[in-house]
Amino acid sequence: MLDLTYTAPTPKVIAGAQNDWELVIGLEVHAQVATKAKLFSGASTQFGAEPNSNVAFVDAGMPGMLPVINEECVAYAVRTGLGLKAEINLHSAFDRKNYFYPDLPQGYQISQLYHPIVGEGEVLVEMGNGEARTVRIERIHLEQDAGKSIHDMDPNMSFVDLNRTGVALMEIVSKPDIRGPEEAAAYVAKLRQILRYLGTCDGNMQNGNLRADVNVSICKPGQYEKYQETQDFSHLGTRCEIKNMNSMRFIQAAIDVEARRQIALIEDGKEVVQETRLYDPDKNETRSMRSKEEAHDYRYFPDPDLLPLEIEQAWVDDIEANLPELPDAKKARFINDFGLSDYDASVLTADVENAVFFEAVAAGADGKLAANWVINELFGRLKKDEKDITDSPISAARIGQIVALIKSDAISGKIAKDVFEIAYTQDRDPAEIVETEGMKQVTDTGAIEAAVDEIIAANPAQVEKAKANPKLAGWFVGQVMKSTGGKANPAMVNQLIAQKLGL
Repeated sequence: MLDLTYTAPTPKVIAGAQNDWELVIGLEVHAQVATKAKLFSGASTQFGAEPNSNVAFVDAGMPGMLPVINEECVAYAVRTGLGLKAEINLHSAFDRKNYFYPDLPQGYQISQLYHPIVGEGEVLVEMGNGEARTVRIERIHLEQDAGKSIHDMDPNMSFVDLNRTGVALMEIVSKPDIRGPEEAAAYVAKLRQILRYLGTCDGNMQNGNLRADVNVSICKPGQYEKYQETQDFSHLGTRCEIKNMNSMRFIQAAIDVEARRQIALIEDGKEVVQETRLYDPDKNETRSMRSKEEAHDYRYFPDPDLLPLEIEQAWVDDIEANLPELPDAKKARFINDFGLSDYDASVLTADVENAVFFEAVAAGADGKLAANWVINELFGRLKKDEKDITDSPISAARIGQIVALIKSDAISGKIAKDVFEIAYTQDRDPAEIVETEGMKQVTDTGAIEAAVDEIIAANPAQVEKAKANPKLAGWFVGQVMKSTGGKANPAMVNQLIAQKLGL
């Protein structure tokens, strides 16, 4: 946990025609477990394979085929639970969730509704400006993914791809602690960050490896506080679930438009019906998909082919002992050890790859200077070139060399930018560049003093102006830097000019 004090963000308030309304949001995030095999079969989970090529008999619902649990999936779920400071249930069990979809050949989805593997945990969601909210995790359970129905390949037929059928998912269910669209997006982003640090899910939302079902309801100001005191949901409005959101931007838009739909209904004297809805980004609206599972479209019962899942505490302890340093702890360490600002530490720990790269640059160097070069110079250039940190043309070691050269006064910050450009584009060693290109900073006081004396002697009128207005002394600095090809130590130049002009 960060050694910083936070205040809770102000809940989002939407003004209706009759009343002000607050939002209450809970999320069910489906994270694909980053194993190479599925939850109950040895079929591959590789993305982009030929349709229906990653399918075992059990995935296809063939008669007599029995599921066999993938131990690695269980380990990843435990690892995720521990990373979210959650309790691990040594006893859990699988249920069959029965419903008909063409892309669900078994006719049911194996899930853990009643006895999940992970219990209550929490996530600290930072909003910036000293604001953060602790979002409680209700549970995490393991379940199978369904296949994919494809409707746009033929005007008259639909196609089914079973490659995703049986892929292991972790459903991470939050309590209704989130109070606005921005908070919801920040929560998903933080969850994604933690999962990537843990290595249990790659967080790729474009491929569907991380997606969210968003539960939205509204209430009048003051009602949420009553719910928190009593945990009685009757103080809150009827919730609707928005299914399969895989974009931070769309999550925010869908929450806003759904909340306004509910407000309009209630203020018109109508009722909000609990149901599952879909968000249409083209029309910026939600539309009804089906009634909720409290209705009669789902049937749950214990899976007769799977024994209850029993795990040992010693095994859990071993997984916990091998957890990596997580984002909050890493951020706190960067702030404490390197003297970084909250913002810089947040940027550098946003992705585990960024953090690893920065630490390699900062090893034995000035942490603040290293952070400045990684964030401003490297990240800026990578973004311009549409490259990822893993594809950086310049290594962490070489940026560390540039930082060391600046720190030792071998080169100035301005020259360092030229060195960086050459090292980035030509794959050359910074020390070699400085030497062969004649970029070494002039620190010889005598040489710099001679250049200063020359400029002062040649510009008596400017000298008088500078004595009358010391701010004009900067002109002399520029001239000296120009005459030395930018190689003079700027600090020395400033000091000598101030002395010579009596400023």
